[in-house]
Amino acid sequence: MNIPYVDLAGQNTLLKKEILSAINNVLKSGQFILGDKVKDFEDSFAGLCGTKYALGVGTGTDALILSLRALDIGEGSEVITVANSFVSTASCIALAGAKPVFVDVGEDYNINPALVENAINPRTKAILPVHLTGRPADMTAILKIAKAHNLAVVEDCAQAVCAEYKNKPVGSFGAIGCFSLHPLKNLSACGDGGMITVNDENLYKKMQILRNNGFSSRNDCDVWSPNSRLDTVQAALLLVKLKYLKEWTDKRRENASFYQKYLSGLTQIKVPIEQPYEKSVYHTFVIQAENREKLIEYLKEKGIGAKIHYPIPIHLQPAAKKLGYKPGSLPVTERQSKLILSLPIYPGLSKKELKYIVNCICDFYQQ
Repeated sequence: MNIPYVDLAGQNTLLKKEILSAINNVLKSGQFILGDKVKDFEDSFAGLCGTKYALGVGTGTDALILSLRALDIGEGSEVITVANSFVSTASCIALAGAKPVFVDVGEDYNINPALVENAINPRTKAILPVHLTGRPADMTAILKIAKAHNLAVVEDCAQAVCAEYKNKPVGSFGAIGCFSLHPLKNLSACGDGGMITVNDENLYKKMQILRNNGFSSRNDCDVWSPNSRLDTVQAALLLVKLKYLKEWTDKRRENASFYQKYLSGLTQIKVPIEQPYEKSVYHTFVIQAENREKLIEYLKEKGIGAKIHYPIPIHLQPAAKKLGYKPGSLPVTERQSKLILSLPIYPGLSKKELKYIVNCICDFYQQ
């Protein structure tokens, strides 16, 4: 069989007629920047996340940068986050002018709250937890620490649209939530895109200005800022996809349950197991595997795509050299980086394909 890690074309092909119709309506309207469709999508997204407001921006990275700027986090500030995420989580802090400070993670790949307080100092302005793999971080503990030290919480929800913690959607806990709409994400544009969720009206209005070159009106530029607006065409097709998001999320969770059922008996791998108060959306299904490199090659020979998210932690990247971290600084993150492997989890997978993947993994270890 040939099973790719992702099937980017499949979803869009299934919805081709609806998507092309939505795009055609935008072309007829002549409204290509912001406008009604963007506002409709923003309102729908806010409803999905349980917040008062949502704001469409150019990318998920922009969402993080603009959020930090809206909170006046910049030169001389520090933001606590993790090093096992995509590099944007940390680069947005640096691009806002602040310093990323890394703490280690737990076995769920999310920030370990027990380690956060030791990283706080007078320069600390925010905690930036990442809901990695689509699994919610421990927001009760994080918010308690943030409140005790008067820190802002900015949620990196890039992989976690529709994930819930104690029956509440991610992106609604902190001061601001940041989402990516990249083609690889569970809710995906046909290009780049990002969303910001927020309850505070003043922050919302501030970020409206920040995403639009700093303009508060057509002629008044209040602050230097980039252009980062969600395209109307993308908003129109995302409104189409939004109708199917619950179905796709349920299918990802169903696929995850299949893996958990049939792989949990293997002693050579570790599968993610949710807690009762969590709802993961499985943007990635990450196992920890012995002999990972050989397993990847074996799966490749069998026609199965698998990826590593991410093989080099951010604190060991060349860009982070000046921050002073060394191998051994974050032992759990570093250990996991040598074991983690992402299996195909996209909604279009058939039971036959899932069984084939499971059987191939079992065959590999039985050898």
